[in-house]
Amino acid sequence: MKINKVMITRLATMLFAAAFITGTAMIASGGEKQDDPAFPAQCTSIETPPGHAVSFHAYALGVQVYRWSGTRWDFVEPVANLFVDLNYTRKVGSHFAGPTWMSNGGGSSVAAATVERCTPDTAAIAWLLLKATSSEGSGFLGETTYIQRVRTSGGLAPVTAGTTPGAEARVPYSAEYVFYRSAN
Repeated sequence: MKINKVMITRLATMLFAAAFITGTAMIASGGEKQDDPAFPAQCTSIETPPGHAVSFHAYALGVQVYRWSGTRWDFVEPVANLFVDLNYTRKVGSHFAGPTWMSNGGGSSVAAATVERCTPDTAAIAWLLLKATSSEGSGFLGETTYIQRVRTSGGLAPVTAGTTPGAEARVPYSAEYVFYRSAN
């Protein structure tokens, strides 16, 4: 049997769908919870309230931008790409100031504000529970109610002082973002 691009595309789509459904099913309704062995018990404060279910799970790879004030590094914004897999091979959106998340092509977006923080790893930026302040579009980010930032790596402000006020530092980070919608 000859394999062509159409067959490969169909197979990739089926595998993505199976992985997405399996991954979403593994994340309990109501949040990434302490029954997940990788979820630290001290982070129960970032669980979503009852009545919300996982709608999408993305892997982020990017930078946290900081600006030197002359006396300290101030957080400016995240600049990251969102992917559907941990290998960062299929980009589905971006994450930037607001904080805001936008799907590719502008099909949907969500802006949010931090509700709770947890720091299971002092060498990485905090895990967060964010509540949507606005969401638009019919794509995978539309109707988002809550977002969790979990399993972070890197992204902390530099520990050495800057040399020039206004200078920026772009610190690499990775994280997982779990998006929720009302289950009703």
